[in-house]
Formats: sequence, structure tokens, C-alpha cells
Amino acid sequence: MSFSDSDLSSHGGDYKTFGQISRDRLLNEMLGTAKTGDSKSTWKVLIMDKVTLKVMSSSCKMADITDQGVSLVEDLFRRRQPLPSMDAIYFVQPSKENVIMFLSDMSGRVPLYKKAYLFFSSPVPKELINHIKCDTSVLPRIGALREVNLEYFPIDSQGFVTDHERALEELFGHNVENSRTFDACLNTMATRISTVFASLNELPNVWYHAGKAKDSPQARDLVPSKLATAISSCLMKYKSIPNFPQKETCDLLILNRSVDLIAPVIHEWTYDAMCHDLLDMDGNKYVYEVPSQSGGQPEKKEALLENQDPIWLELRHSHIADASERLHEKMTNFVNKNKAAQAQRSSRDGSELTTRDLQKIVQALPQYGEQVDKLSLHVEIAGKINKIIREIGLRELGQLEQDLVFGDAGAKDVISFLRTKQDATPENKLRLMMIFATVYPERFEGDKASKLMQLAKLSPVDMKVISNMKLLVGSSESKSSSGSFSLKFDGQKTKNAARKDRTGEEETWQLSRFYPMIEELVENLSKGELPKREYACMNDPQANQGVPSSNTKSVRKSQAPAPQAEKKAPAQSMRSRRTATWARSQHSDDGYSSDSVLKHASSDFRKMGQRIFVFIIGGATRSELRACHKLTTKLRREVILGSTSLDDPPQYLTKLKLLSESDLSLEGVRIM
Repeated sequence: MSFSDSDLSSHGGDYKTFGQISRDRLLNEMLGTAKTGDSKSTWKVLIMDKVTLKVMSSSCKMADITDQGVSLVEDLFRRRQPLPSMDAIYFVQPSKENVIMFLSDMSGRVPLYKKAYLFFSSPVPKELINHIKCDTSVLPRIGALREVNLEYFPIDSQGFVTDHERALEELFGHNVENSRTFDACLNTMATRISTVFASLNELPNVWYHAGKAKDSPQARDLVPSKLATAISSCLMKYKSIPNFPQKETCDLLILNRSVDLIAPVIHEWTYDAMCHDLLDMDGNKYVYEVPSQSGGQPEKKEALLENQDPIWLELRHSHIADASERLHEKMTNFVNKNKAAQAQRSSRDGSELTTRDLQKIVQALPQYGEQVDKLSLHVEIAGKINKIIREIGLRELGQLEQDLVFGDAGAKDVISFLRTKQDATPENKLRLMMIFATVYPERFEGDKASKLMQLAKLSPVDMKVISNMKLLVGSSESKSSSGSFSLKFDGQKTKNAARKDRTGEEETWQLSRFYPMIEELVENLSKGELPKREYACMNDPQANQGVPSSNTKSVRKSQAPAPQAEKKAPAQSMRSRRTATWARSQHSDDGYSSDSVLKHASSDFRKMGQRIFVFIIGGATRSELRACHKLTTKLRREVILGSTSLDDPPQYLTKLKLLSESDLSLEGVRIM
């Protein structure tokens, strides 16, 4: 395996981000190496299985693949036309079925392709290598046989998933101890996570959430430690690869979903989160209507909200109010700078124009269509979100959610909301109940839970979602003597608050006080202050506990000091308005956004400290992904989020329902 790109990222040269390395390795180290010798100028066929196709499409566009000399992409298990004059690149998982298909293609007197370049997405068992060697007719036709070791799915420049949508069901459901899928799920997960470190040429200190000591822990209680052990075992095999680090170069923190049961259900008020929570999106695809050029019915168009869209990149982590204001400013600036638009504007009655008015003016200028298409799209999206917020009364609900989290509201406030807001949707009431149960578990003891659910007019199926939360918490919190359900995590709480209020640390927009728990955990890890009772390290638990890895000797450079916080005027209110430093434009080049920090780091590698990886078993949220971008800026260490899946609230609720449904599975359930 070659580590050319990852060498630059970790141990010198230009600093490359996680997303850049993933893309470069697929295009240059894999597809690029097939352009050698007499095959340099010929087109090739790229053949993949279902998993590697998803890996490739997560990092690369079809145009990128074509630029590397690939003219055709094929499915390994579909009937394919013989092309004996063309070379083929195989990018597949190292399974027996895949190897058999490969040998079937390339054996015999007339193979399907002239020459084959075989790349495996993860380490190959010796028996499969021997199986290939035994076919003497195939060996001369193999141009390359290598392990690429890249079997994860990037979802962001600083995020990836292992594509285990059923992880909650398979690892935390009823009777998982007797399930054959339990170990298979963990082992595949460990293999895919390990390929992240192989790609980046990193060897981590493997930290994991050990929980509190228990007399008889169940299998679900041991999931983080079992995954940590499996990852460490996989990484030991990589140590034999030339140039792979022999000492720890970064940190990996393994958590399960129980460390923060609020983040997946609370309403997050950033542009990105609201798009996926409130709009009917299919993954990152948004469908909208535009006026027909012929004057007929509106036409439907599709747009992808992704990193190639500069406006999306700039606004995705901004509060929805801030995003709306910035879009209005952008539209106003365009109109002011454009003479034709000013003429359209002057024909109006002179009253102040709304963002929608400005959008109509711009759309009336066909010659500037390409220039304003993206801007007009985001004006449309932000307008739709704000309309939904008003129609369903989301501000009041959002305020109650955050007040519960920070201990500023209690049972009376929840009961009052349920009585006066009976038109609230069942999903929103359920999400409120889940937050309430997490912060005030005593309110769900005995028959109190059923009375609350009756008041909220929720179904028994919805009640099951709340009771299933106990499966994520583990065996330490079992039913009390009365048979009631308790979610208590910490018996020493003196105030019912699930978060420490950080409003004084940085100015905040209204309804943006909430932050996911990984924000505190990553900061504590960076400072070497993870609680010893609850977190352990695989590498050397006694030596490493309480010692920040950035200060240990390693192949990576030591951590640069975090920038000093700016002095700000004291806020007049706990919920005063601001433009957060981490939410500023990623194109402003002000040094505050994570992309800006990483871009500047490429010119001076020493500015960036060791990477921090956080892996959440059971699904991550968009607020947690946002927190990683924020922490990259704050700590000047690239913080990368990994998880089994990236879940929006409706998906998470569906998965919780399935935890106690042995006859149900995610098959047929629409999840992204």
C-alpha cells in the first residue's frame, strides 16, 4: 500500500484535510496508478461491488473518474459485455464471492478484459490471495494487486460513516447477546474505521466510554470497549506496512449514543439542520418549483445541498435567522450593483423590498440566470423554512426544549405547553417528551409516564420510543422496585439540567444555547481531563489517563496553542443576538471557520496539532458534525466525526422504535 498522500497530511508537506485525502487516494493512488506503461492513453472499465460503489460515489464525481481514464463503470455482479481490448480496474471488498467473480472474468482462453488492476478496500485474508495465485491463467493478466484500505463513506470534509443503519437494533436491541449479527456488526465497523487511519497514516490513542463499574454488565454495556479492542487489533496489522507510524499520532474517542440522548431529538436551529429536519429532502437532494419559461405550469428542479455549492458551504452552520439575513444582504448587493436590476427596482412604488421581492427582480433578468440560480435557490429554501417555523409555532417549542436542557423549565411548563398547544404534531410532542424524560426521569416513574402520554395524546408505539431509551443507557439503569422506568444517569445532580450554560463564554443567537455533549468531551480529551471513572485508553490506560496526547512524543507535531478568545462586550441577555465566530462565512478568510484554519495550516503545518477522531456508535447528528468544525477552529486540531450513520430526528425515532420490535427491521423503512 502507498502512503504518498497521507504522508503529506500527517508528517510534513502541505496539510490535507480528511476529505481531500479520501478523494486523492481513490483518484491518484488507485485509478491513477493504472495509467502506466502501454496502457497510459487507453480508456478503462471500473468494476465495483455495492459497498465500494458507495465509497467511490461518497468522495468522487463521475467527471473526476472520467479524468482518470475511466469510460465505463460496471457492477461486479451484473452481466457485463466482454471488452477484451480494454483494461479493467477492480475496486472490491476482499470477500470470497468477489474473488470468485474476478477469477471468472479473467480466466480461460478469452478473458472479459485485456488486463486487470485489482484493488481491495480492506485487508485481504491470506486464503483469498492463495486462491488467486492458484489460477495460473489469471496471474499474467493482473497488472496490480493491492490493498487500498479505504472502506468508509465520507459525508463531509470532516465526517464519515461506516454505513451501519441498523447498529442500534443489532447492538442495543433485545437479546443482542444471542444474536449472530452482534459480532459481525462490530467487526465490520472496526475494519472500516481502521481504514480511516490507514488512509490518513495515523495511529491513534484509542479512548472509549467505559461507563461506570457494574457487577454484571450486559453485552450492550460493553459495545464501546469491544469496538475499541477490535480497532486496536486491526491497527496492529497495519504496523507491518512500510512507513506506517509505530507510535501514536492522534486520538480516537469511542462513544455510544447514550452519552447524549438529547442531541438527536432537540430542534437544532442551524440552516443545515433545519433543511433536513423540516423539509422533505431525499438525502442532500432538494426538489423545488421554478416558473416555466413558456408561461405554463411551474417546472420541478432538483438541487444538491453539498460542498460544491459555495452558498451552502457559507451558510450551513449559521443560525437560520443569520442565514436569512445574509441571503437578503446578498440579494440586495446584487441588485444594487446591477443596472438592469436597479431599473426593475425603480419601476416599483418605492416601498422597502422583501427578500422575495428582490428574488423576483433578479429572476426577471435571464442574462444573469447562472449567476443567481444558487442564490435564488437558497432564498427559496430559507423562506420555506421560516414559513414552517411560523405555521407550527416552533419558536415556542424550541424555547421550552432549551429551557428544559439548561434547567430553566420544569414539569409545569411542559404540562402547560401540552394543554395549550394541542395542535402540535405528534412527532414534536414525542421529541419534547424524550427531552423531558432525560432531564427529569423521576417524572416518568410509576403511572406518571402514562398520564403524561395521555395528556400529550401520544400512542403506545410512541411511548415505546421513550421506554426504549433505557436500552441505550444500559443495565445500570434498570427498572425500579415498582417496575417503573428510570433514565437517571447521575445520582449526584443538584439541579435538573442536562447542560452547563455557556452563554457567557460566547454571544449567542436566540434558541442557540444548546450544544452537543461531544463538545465538552473533545475539549476535555484535548486537555487530558476525561473522567477517569468513565473513560479508558486501550494503548496504556495507567500512563495515559489524564495526560493530553498532544503533549506526548509522537510522529505528529505537538499541538499548537489555542488562539486567545476575543474580548467581547457583555451580553445584555442570556439569549442575546450575535454572529458566532464559528458561523462566519467560510469564504471570508478571517481565520475563524474550520476550512479557513485548515487552509492556512497547509502553508504552515506546525500551526495544526494532532487530529482528534470521535466515533459515535448508534448514529451522529448534524449538531455534532457542526461541533467538530467549531472545535477545529477553537483547538487548532482537525476534529473528525465518525459514526455508524448520520441521522435526522425522524430517522432516529424510527430506529428507536425498532429496538424492541423483533419482527421489524429497517428493510423497507425509508432512511435517507
